Amino acid sequence: MTRHTARSIALACQLVIFASTAAFAQSVQYTSPEGKPYRSQVDTGPIARARASLSADPRDVKLIIALGVAQSGARQFREAISTFSNGLAIAPKDPMLYRWRGHRYLSVRALDKANTDLTHGYALDSTNYGILFHLGVLNFVRGDFAKAVTYFTKAQPRAPDGGELTGSTDWLWMSLQRAGRAKDADAMLASHPDSLKAPPGYAYAQRLKLYRGQLTPTTLFSPADTADVQVATLSFGLGNWYLVHGDTVNAKRAFEKSIKSGGWPGFGFIASEAELKRLKH
Repeated sequence: MTRHTARSIALACQLVIFASTAAFAQSVQYTSPEGKPYRSQVDTGPIARARASLSADPRDVKLIIALGVAQSGARQFREAISTFSNGLAIAPKDPMLYRWRGHRYLSVRALDKANTDLTHGYALDSTNYGILFHLGVLNFVRGDFAKAVTYFTKAQPRAPDGGELTGSTDWLWMSLQRAGRAKDADAMLASHPDSLKAPPGYAYAQRLKLYRGQLTPTTLFSPADTADVQVATLSFGLGNWYLVHGDTVNAKRAFEKSIKSGGWPGFGFIASEAELKRLKH
C-alpha cells in the first residue's frame, strides 16, 4: 500500500466517522402526520460555547436560557425543552423559562403542553411580550381566532423592536380577519401601527405590503426568498390572504407550498399544517 493510498483510506474513514456522528447528532424532533421525520442540525459552535459558560455557573437562569436558545438555533428543540425544564427545577416561578419552553413545545407540535406553559407564564407575568405573542400563535393554530385577537392586541404595543412589532401587527390582522372582523382588521392596518422599521427582507413586512395592496401574489416573493422558513412564512401569509378573500383553491396551493419548503420550525409551516387539516373537513 502506498503512502498516498493509506492517507486516502484514513481520510475516508474520518469522513465516515464524521458523517455518522453528524447523523447521530441530528435527532428527530418532529414527525409529521404523514410520517415524515424532521431533524435537528449539528452544532457549529454556539451550543458548545453556551454549555461551557453554563458549566461555570450551573444555576444561573440567564445562562440556562442562553443554552436553550442556542440549542433552538440548531433546531434542537427537544434538547432545549430539557434545558428549560432543568431551569424550572431551579427557578419554578421564572416566566421567561415558561415562555421559552412553551415556544419550543409549540415547535414540536406539543400544543397542549405549550398551552400549559404559556398560560402559566401569563399568570406569572401578563405583560411578557413573548408569552403574549406565542399564546396568540398557539390559539390561531388551534382555530380560536377570537382568543388569538385578544393576545395579539395585548402583544402589539409591547413589541420590543421593529421586527416584533411587524410580526404582531401581521398576526393581529390575520386573526381579526379570521374572527370575522374585517373592518377592524383594515382599520388597524390603516393606522400604521408598524411604524418601527423591520429588518431588510423581513417576511412579515412583505406580507403586510400584500395586505395593503403594495405587493401582489406574484410580487410577494423576491429572488432572495429561498430559505426554508422564509418560504414557509411567506407562503402561509399568502394562503391566509387567499382564504380571507374566499379563494380556497389558491389558499390550499399556498399552504402546500409552505409545507414543501421544508421550513418545519416556522409558524407559517405549523399554521399551514393546521389550515390544510381544516380544509379537509
